[in-house]
Amino acid sequence: MAEEALDPILIQVTVPLPVPMIYAALTAPDQLGGWLCERARVGDSVGGEFHLAFSEPEAFESPGRILQRTADLDIGFSWHAPSRFAELMNRPGSLSHVYVRLQESPEGVDVTLEHSGWGSGDAWEEARSWHFHFWDERLGRLKDYLIRTAYG
Repeated sequence: MAEEALDPILIQVTVPLPVPMIYAALTAPDQLGGWLCERARVGDSVGGEFHLAFSEPEAFESPGRILQRTADLDIGFSWHAPSRFAELMNRPGSLSHVYVRLQESPEGVDVTLEHSGWGSGDAWEEARSWHFHFWDERLGRLKDYLIRTAYG
C-alpha cells in the first residue's frame, strides 16, 4: 500500500493594512526584495516568470512560473527548492506550488500561504519541515516589512 502524500503547508498572518499595499509586496520585485528574497523577477500574467534568488538561509534560486494571478486577491507560482532538496523536488513533474491569497477580516487582511505538492516518506517530511519553517519566518518578515513601510 502506497503512503499518502503529506498535507500542504498552510500559514496565515493578519496585516492591518490595505489590500493593494499587501498585494504589491507579494508581486513587485523591489518589494519582494524587502522581505522574501535577495532579488526577484516577476512577470505580469499567468505563465510569466516568478524568479526568486536567495542568499539566506542558504544561497539558491527558484526559477518558477506564475500559475495564478488575480490583482489584489492572489498569486500562485511553481517552486524550486534549495539544492539540498533539488533531487527530490526540482525535477519536471515534481515541482511543488505556492499559492498566496488575501482576504479581508475584522483585524485587517489575512494573508494565507499554501505550499502544496509534497510526496511521502522521510525525505519529503524533511523537505516539508524545512519549508514550513522557511515560510513561517518569511510571512513574519512580510508583516514586519509592511508595517515598517507604512508607519516607519
